[in-house]
Order: sequence, then C-alpha cells, then structure tokens
Amino acid sequence: MGDLQGQIEELWERRAEPATPDSRELVMSVIARLDRGELRVAEVVDDAVVVHEWVKKAILLLFSQSAMQTTELGPFEYADKIPLKRDYAGHGVRVVPGASARYGSFLEPGVILMPSYVNIGARVGANTMVDTWATVGSCAQIGANVHLSGGVGIGGVLEPPQAAPVIIGDDCVIGSRSMIVEGARVGDGAFVGAGVILASSIPVIDAETGEELSRGVVPPWCVAIQASRPRSFPGGEFGLACVLVIKRLEPGQRHDKGKLNDVLREHGVTA
Repeated sequence: MGDLQGQIEELWERRAEPATPDSRELVMSVIARLDRGELRVAEVVDDAVVVHEWVKKAILLLFSQSAMQTTELGPFEYADKIPLKRDYAGHGVRVVPGASARYGSFLEPGVILMPSYVNIGARVGANTMVDTWATVGSCAQIGANVHLSGGVGIGGVLEPPQAAPVIIGDDCVIGSRSMIVEGARVGDGAFVGAGVILASSIPVIDAETGEELSRGVVPPWCVAIQASRPRSFPGGEFGLACVLVIKRLEPGQRHDKGKLNDVLREHGVTA
C-alpha cells in the first residue's frame, strides 16, 4: 500500500501532464479499493481525525482524467464523469428507487438508502439508514447504526486534500433538515435535533453550565439542539447560531424515541 501511495503522490506532482493508460489504471485501482472499503479517506485515531490525503488526490485525479459519459435509464438521461455503484444486493445493501451512490463510495452491509444520494469517497457504516432526500457529501464518514433523517445534508470536501471531512460516529440520530458541514464532527451515540446547523466555526455549548465545549464538535452520548446566543453589533443585538447540549446520555444507552421527544418538548423543539 505504501508503494501505491508513493505512485499516487508522484502522479499528483505531474497532474498537469496528459493522462496515460498506465496513470488511469493506477488511479482506478485506488478508486476500486475505496469502492470495496479497503481504503478510506479519513478515520478517527485517538480522538483525532487522520486524513489520508493521497486517497483524496486519487479522487481528484480521477475527475481530471475522466471524460463525460451519457447514461440513459428509461426516460431519464444523465451525463457525468463517474459511474454509479452496482450490485447492491450482492453487498447486502437495500436501495429504494430514486436513491443513488457514486462508484468510489462504500456502503457496508445493512445500509438502507431511501431516495437519497451518496457521493464518491464517502463511507456509510453497517445498518445505517440514509433517509429520504438526505445527502452524504464527498468523503464524509458515517458510522454504523446511524439514522440520517429526511432532508439531512452532510457536507462534502475534496479540496484542499488536507481538509478533514464530516465525521458522524456510530449509533447517532441526525434530525430532519439538519446540516452538518465543513469538517464538523458528531460523537458516538449523539442525538442531534431537527434543523441543527453544525459547521467548524459553530460553538457547541453546555446548557447546564454555559461552557463552550467546542467549535463544530458535538460530544458523544448527548442530545443537542439548534439555538442562538445574543451578540451586540453597532447596528443592534442579534442572535448568532450555536448548538446547545441539553442532556447527557449514558454511554451505550439506546435511543428511546419517546423519552427523547419528551426532552425535546421540554425545550420547545422537535426531533
């Protein structure tokens, strides 16, 4: 694998040169490994995000080397450089009509795709549901046993290669219409309420203490909701977005939707 990385790094330095059959084969060998789950763009090691930049460079090289192709399916026509994934049944993945995933993304067994979209470089863990009109952006890393509710937007990132993607831990619920972008992270077991906007610059605040816990990172095993905090400007006082942690959960505690709904109702919000 180290030799493969070295070859991609060398090819990246010569990316302005025209592609050759050998360079295309090299890049496709990396994308095929991504598609099979043998490689990943990023992972969490000792609570730090490690980005495998050379894998992202291979994806970028794929775009520059690939030509547009037209695909027809009944009355529908598509024009793109990257093909779609195939053989879902063989991989134990359920895909409802209207859903699609690009080649070079990886879906573990038990994944369910409602009409939704998963981009290249993304990884979706076992038994995770990507619900209706949810999108998983390029290189995003979604854990196992996660529910991305309807309309959730998980941001993608390809450039610059060193930029960290969005990472959602295992056993999370991301509420409807939430947007998790700019390399933000959600820890294992977190329940994120509907309509939460989480980016790398958004403060995450503990409701009990008022302490700012992080920027762009929801801690594991908690309930987090959208909120705002007042800030004074020359033109007046305005509410700036933040994410509020309103409850801590026991590690490993299963999400009891009834109890969580009660917690959210106490604070005037919905799941």
